[in-house]
Amino acid sequence: MTIKTFKAHSVALALAQVKKTLGPDAVILHTRTYKAGGIMGIGARSITEITATKDMPNTPRRMPARRPNPQPSIVPLDQPAAESPIRIDHPAFTQQPAQTPPPVAAPVVQQAFVPPAQSDLSEDVRALKQMVGHVLQSTRSAHLPTMPDAIFQQYLKLIGAEVADEIAGSIIAKAQDDLSPNDLTDPVAVRACVERHLADHLPVSEDLLEPKPTTDNRPLTIALIGPTGVGKTTTLAKLAATFKLRYAKRVALITCDTYRIAAVEQLRTYANIIGLPVHVALTPNEMAAACESLADYDVILIDTAGRSQRDTARLDELAALLTAAKPHQTHLVLSSAASQRVLEQATQRFADLNPDHLIFTKIDEAVSFGVLVNVAKTIDANLSFLTTGQEVPDHIEPGSASRIAKLVLDGVESI
Repeated sequence: MTIKTFKAHSVALALAQVKKTLGPDAVILHTRTYKAGGIMGIGARSITEITATKDMPNTPRRMPARRPNPQPSIVPLDQPAAESPIRIDHPAFTQQPAQTPPPVAAPVVQQAFVPPAQSDLSEDVRALKQMVGHVLQSTRSAHLPTMPDAIFQQYLKLIGAEVADEIAGSIIAKAQDDLSPNDLTDPVAVRACVERHLADHLPVSEDLLEPKPTTDNRPLTIALIGPTGVGKTTTLAKLAATFKLRYAKRVALITCDTYRIAAVEQLRTYANIIGLPVHVALTPNEMAAACESLADYDVILIDTAGRSQRDTARLDELAALLTAAKPHQTHLVLSSAASQRVLEQATQRFADLNPDHLIFTKIDEAVSFGVLVNVAKTIDANLSFLTTGQEVPDHIEPGSASRIAKLVLDGVESI
């Protein structure tokens, strides 16, 4: 019998290795999670270890145990979740220290998981998520609380959408506290409660699409900042068109994006279509002068050059321009299609510019929406707008926590 051990930084990655190496007929023999690396425990990362085989006999048989205490039998991956109590191995529910893996010879071998014989990628993803759920069941600990199937399914949706473990655990724990025993078995009630607590993790600004008068009698000045390629200029054009065409405001544009080829011309094209003036400001003095010259307008929108989160010098230049402009609102623009690591790095670096609002663009291109919740928790800014396509001015909408929560739980089908 060929037995292999796979290690990765998450259950999903480890399972992907199992499937790639041993095929869809693989049987999970044992899983465990432990910490590794770091210095004196600081900076250690979680490692998921899965022991699996594909050479299992067809007839179940019991192998002699090598330890005095028999090990728990393997939970077959195609067994319905309702046939066994469901527990979650999660730090939010008092995670136990990782144990030494039991001998491979001890388990009772049962039927292997065989995913549907379809080549469609979505079917492979669905089968992988189902495998993750069953592995979570098979690695349950006697010290962790039993969870009803209805709430466990919502937990799997959160994890499948890449919501951070601690956030998903917090949401599930709050839902369990709120719901009665009867409601915990009602999928509709559980879904509504989980969605509500998920939305609570997304602070949202009041509707900003209708500009309000300022307290200092200056035009409402709005600056958009963010990494390269996230759609700042297109978003600025959508806001400008909305303010002028829908609310009849006098709008002017300022750009300091002269680093990107044809960036100024792109903004001028939008401005000519909408009928707006455009000023170019390359230095803090030019920025201050441009804002002063537009004092008779209702709204000033500032388009900044995209900056790499690693380019400290360029970020310092941007900070000087913002200081000169004195914007009433500074919106950090992030692409929903980016990876969580990229979004986290951008959020950390641009946080030094004190953005007070957050815009997620390219919702229509996103693959996973849980990362949006994770990123929103790391910055002291309220969600202001979402953009869902390239059309100006239609594909923009006010930020909505319930909208993001539905996207997390329902996926791209709900866009």
